[in-house]
Amino acid sequence: MSSGKKVKKTDAEWRAQLSAESYWVTREKGTEKPFENAYHDLKTAGIYHCVCCHTPLFDSEHKFDSGSGWPSFFKPIDPDAIGEHDDRSIAFMLRTEVTCDVCDSHLGHVFNDGPTPTGLRYCINSASLQLQKKD
Repeated sequence: MSSGKKVKKTDAEWRAQLSAESYWVTREKGTEKPFENAYHDLKTAGIYHCVCCHTPLFDSEHKFDSGSGWPSFFKPIDPDAIGEHDDRSIAFMLRTEVTCDVCDSHLGHVFNDGPTPTGLRYCINSASLQLQKKD
């Protein structure tokens, strides 16, 4: 599903396109507050797209309540649309950062404590997503 085309914009272009919170999360690798974000407990059916480049990333059918306070998914729509990188930003902790592979936006992190069938928990910031509701 990933086109292989990269979306590149200047810092000024990203700032003009995004809300302050979405810019901070996606471009500066911020983390929104748990339980105080738009999608953590939303049950609406739809496709979650990257807020920066509109790439489809996660389907609501793969969303689950992890209790973490952030929207969590057990798999992406297209694994090729997701980048994974070592994150050592917290001392003595190695995490796996998840990015949009099309525009390099920070989305959140993936952990190995999710439900079956994958055992993965993609813990994603709401500010990095835009929901397109299903009819």
